[in-house]
Amino acid sequence: MATLLQKKFGLTSKILFGMATGIALGLILRNVFPESDIVKDYITEGFLHVIGTIFISSLKMLVVPLVFISLVCGTCSLSEPSKLGRLGGKTLAFYLFTTAIALILAIVSAVLVHPGNASLASEKMEYTAKEAPSLSSVLINIVPTNPMQAMSEGNMLQIIIFAVIFGFAIAHIGERGKRVAALFEDLNEVIMRVVTLIMQLAPYGVFALMAKLALTLGLGTFESVVKYFFVVLVVLLIHAFIVYPTLLKLFSGLNPLIFIRKMRDVQLFAFSTASSNATLPITIEASEHRLGVDNKIASFTLPLGATINMDGTAIMQGVATVFIAQVFGIELTITDYAAVVVTATLASIGTAGVPGVGLIMLAMVLNQVGLPVEGIALIIGVDRLLDMVRTAVNVTGDCVATVVIAKSEGEFNETVFNNTQAGKVARNFDEQVHKVE
Repeated sequence: MATLLQKKFGLTSKILFGMATGIALGLILRNVFPESDIVKDYITEGFLHVIGTIFISSLKMLVVPLVFISLVCGTCSLSEPSKLGRLGGKTLAFYLFTTAIALILAIVSAVLVHPGNASLASEKMEYTAKEAPSLSSVLINIVPTNPMQAMSEGNMLQIIIFAVIFGFAIAHIGERGKRVAALFEDLNEVIMRVVTLIMQLAPYGVFALMAKLALTLGLGTFESVVKYFFVVLVVLLIHAFIVYPTLLKLFSGLNPLIFIRKMRDVQLFAFSTASSNATLPITIEASEHRLGVDNKIASFTLPLGATINMDGTAIMQGVATVFIAQVFGIELTITDYAAVVVTATLASIGTAGVPGVGLIMLAMVLNQVGLPVEGIALIIGVDRLLDMVRTAVNVTGDCVATVVIAKSEGEFNETVFNNTQAGKVARNFDEQVHKVE
C-alpha cells in the first residue's frame, strides 16, 4: 500500500510543487522586474505562454475522441439485450438523478457564494460572449446532420446524441456488433493511455500556467481560486454525507451511519488513487461482503457507475462554470444554467473513471455555453486535490445506488449490512490495481 500511495501521490506532489514554484517565480519576476520588456516578451508571452498553451491544447485535443469512444462503450454495455429492462432503467435513472442534483447544488452554491471576481480578467483574458441561440434552434441542433462536422467543430451535444444512437445500434446487430464493440473497448483503452500520458505533463503545464498567471494578475487571483476550492470542497462533502445518506434512507430505509462506516476503506482507496476504475475491485468486494449486495446486482451497477456516475466531477463542473463566467464578467442566463445541467449530466455517461478527465469534460461544458476554455488555467492548480475528493464521492454514490437497487430487487442481505463485523474488505491494494490495469 505504501508503494501504491507513493506512486499515486507522486503526481499530486509534482503538480502541487509545479503550482507553488510557478506562483513563486511569477511573483518574484513581477516584483523584481515589474516593467521589463524582456520578461514580458521572452518569459511571459514566450516560454510560459508556449508551455501553458500546449498543455491546454493537449486537453482540448482529447475531448471529442474521449467523449465519443467512452460513450459508445457505455451505451453498448447498457444496451446489451441481457441487460435491458427494469434493472438497467433503474440504474441509469438513479445515476442521472443524483448527477442532476449534484449539478444544481453546485450551481446554486457558486451563484450564492460568488467565488469569481470579474476584476481578475486582464486584457489578455478578456472574452466577448457569443449571442445565445434560441431554445428552438438548440433543440433542432441537438441531432447532427453531419456527425463528422459535429466532431470537427466540437459540438458536444450532437456528438453525445450520435454516440448514444451508434452504441445502441452496435448492441443490437448480433455477432458483428460484438466485434465492433470489442474494437471500441480496445480504442477506449488506447485513449485512456493517452489521458494518462497527458496527465504526466500536468506539473509542467501547471507551472507555466501559474507562473504566467502570477506575472499577469498578481496575488488577488489566488484569493479567488482558494474561495473556489473551498466552495467545491464543501459541496462535495454535502453531497457525500448529506445528499447520499438522505437518498439511502428515503429509498431503502437502511441506516446511513452503518453505510458510511462500511464505506471508509473504499473511500480511502478512491481518494488515494483518484480513479473510480482502479477502485472498482475494492468497491465490488465491499458491496458484496460488507454491504450485503448480491453479485448479480453489484457486477452490473458498479461497473456501469464507474462509467456514468460522476457526481463529484459534475459538482466541479458546475462550480467551475459559474466561477469562470464570474471571472470573465459573463452573465449566464437560466437557459445557460439549464444547458450546463443537461450537458454535464449527459456527458457524465461518457466520463471515464480515471484521474484528470474532469478537466477535459469541463472544456466541453464551457464550449457548450460559450465560455472561454482558457479559464481552466485558473483552477487547474488545485484540481488534483479536488479530483481525489470527488473520486471518493463518486464511488460512494455508486454504492448507494447499488444498495438501493439491490434492496428494491430483493437481491439484498440486510443481515450482512447490519453486521459491523461482516466481510473484511481486501487490503492488498497493489494486487487489486494490478488486476485492473
